[in-house]
Amino acid sequence: MKRLMLGAVAVFFLLMPAMGSSVRKMNAKQLLAAKEKGMYTINEDRARAHIYFLASDELEGRKAGENGSRVAAQYIISQLRQLGIKPLNDDYLQPFEACSMEWQKKKRFYVDADSIAKLKQGTHRTLHLRNVLAMIPGKKTDEYVVVGAHYDHVGKDLTLEGDQIYNGADDNASGTSAALQIAKAFVESGVQPERNVIIAFWDGEELGELGSKYFVQTCPFIGQVKGYLNFDMIGRNNKPDHPSYVVYFYTQAHPAFEQWLRGDIQKYHFNLDPNYRAWDKPIGGSDNGSFAVKDIPIIWYHTDGHPDYHQPGDEASKINYPKVVDITRAAFLNAWNLANMASY
Repeated sequence: MKRLMLGAVAVFFLLMPAMGSSVRKMNAKQLLAAKEKGMYTINEDRARAHIYFLASDELEGRKAGENGSRVAAQYIISQLRQLGIKPLNDDYLQPFEACSMEWQKKKRFYVDADSIAKLKQGTHRTLHLRNVLAMIPGKKTDEYVVVGAHYDHVGKDLTLEGDQIYNGADDNASGTSAALQIAKAFVESGVQPERNVIIAFWDGEELGELGSKYFVQTCPFIGQVKGYLNFDMIGRNNKPDHPSYVVYFYTQAHPAFEQWLRGDIQKYHFNLDPNYRAWDKPIGGSDNGSFAVKDIPIIWYHTDGHPDYHQPGDEASKINYPKVVDITRAAFLNAWNLANMASY
């Protein structure tokens, strides 16, 4: 009987992660094992699969509002469904409208209601765009963290000689792949996070961070978002002789963000040599800006510019896949901390 009881206890602890265990109910050893189980699901094969599909010629550069972008959104949704991650709202898609003056004036697009109402009084352009939003429920139902990347790019140009498609493998199929792999890592860890984890895929970033702006402007719980983790271009080598180089932007008021990455690189031997850039209010460059203006702490991974930036040469074959994997694994550990630590 004693042997049977011990066996039952052993099975119970083995099954705890699969049962959605709470972080609070696990000891340090079990928690570390669950976290690492999730982290090691992040691999090169999945990175390649996501990036090669999203950056394929068939998606025609994923320009916001066009068919290739819609196909990309459906691909992302299919991946979330396979993982069993539910939509944030009733549907994975968050549709929104963006308006601008007529094209010759080359004015920017707006997503706020007041600007749209004003623009509609005259000759204007309208785009119908869609964020993709999902959520892993946390124990604290009133606190959130967001992991995000934009999935749109700049489309194609039929007047170009030769290659006419801006595939956007680095910008930002690479970041989209990271967000998808992190979503899977949370699920595979078997541990329910303390905070809700929103996995967000933004539309219209190339037109001025439109998707993330719309989310922030309309989110009823934006004041309860405790942190935002952003990916935008994480797959190339800005310095060819220094392939481990990566830029790590973070909100200066949260030095723990730098300490996390330094410690994880040392512990897990990630082949990353970050340029740590603390920023008082990181409002520029990508979708992090939409959150920073609301004083939400941010972390942003970026591998800096390269000659194929916004060029047809941004192809999946040029991505440094081991680098994408190391960045994604390190970022999952960031996201784990954002979701579970009491404070930072």
